[in-house]
Amino acid sequence: MKPELEIPYIDSPDNAQAVSTALDEQPRQTLNYAPWAAAYPYKPEVSFAIAYGDSAVYLKFYVSENATQALYTRINEPVYKDSCVEFFVAFDNEDNYYNFEFNCAGNCLAGFGAGRDARTLLPVNIIKQIKTETSMATQNTDTGAPIRWQLTVVIPFEAFHYHHIISLENQTCRANFYKCGDDLPQPHFLSWNNIETAQPDFHRPEFFGKVVFKQNQYHLN
Repeated sequence: MKPELEIPYIDSPDNAQAVSTALDEQPRQTLNYAPWAAAYPYKPEVSFAIAYGDSAVYLKFYVSENATQALYTRINEPVYKDSCVEFFVAFDNEDNYYNFEFNCAGNCLAGFGAGRDARTLLPVNIIKQIKTETSMATQNTDTGAPIRWQLTVVIPFEAFHYHHIISLENQTCRANFYKCGDDLPQPHFLSWNNIETAQPDFHRPEFFGKVVFKQNQYHLN
C-alpha cells in the first residue's frame, strides 16, 4: 500500500537557516526502502522533514552514511553520482513531474517531464532561486563512525516552472523522496515509497505516494 503524507503549513521566513530550525520541530519521515538491496545492500540512515509556507516548499534531509562525495559544483551536473538526496513531485495528477536532486554540498540538478527519457532541465536562473543550507560533521577516523550531514532546501513556487502556483493549501499531489550515491564506495538507492522494478530507477511516477498540503491553521477561523 502506498504511503500518504500530510505536509503542514509553517510560518517561517524563507531563508534556509530559519527554515532549518523550524523543520527540526516537525515530524520526520524515514527512507525505509532499499528496492534493489540484493545488488546494493548498503543502507545509510536517512530521514526528512517537509513543510510549506506562503511562497515555498521547505525540505530538510538528515543523513548518516559511511562516505560522502560532492564532486559536482555546477547547476544541472549529475549530482546523483555524489552523496545525493532527491525530491520528485507531480501536480494535478499529471504524468509530468519535477525532479529536484541535491548533493551534500547543496548543488542542484532539476528537471521536468513525463519520464526518465523525456526530461527538460529547468533553466539555471530558476534553479538559482532555490536556497540551501548544508552542515556536515567531521568523521572520526579513529572510530570509523558514519558521517552525519543535513541539507535544508527552500524551493520557491517559481521553481515549479511549468505551473503557476499561488498557494499549495489543501492541494493533493504525488511524490517520492530518495537517497543515492552512484559513484560512492558503497553505491545505494533508497526511497520513501517502494519501487518495484528490476533495476534502479527513481523515474517511476507510478510508485509515487500521495502527499497532501494541509490547511493553514491561521485560515481556520
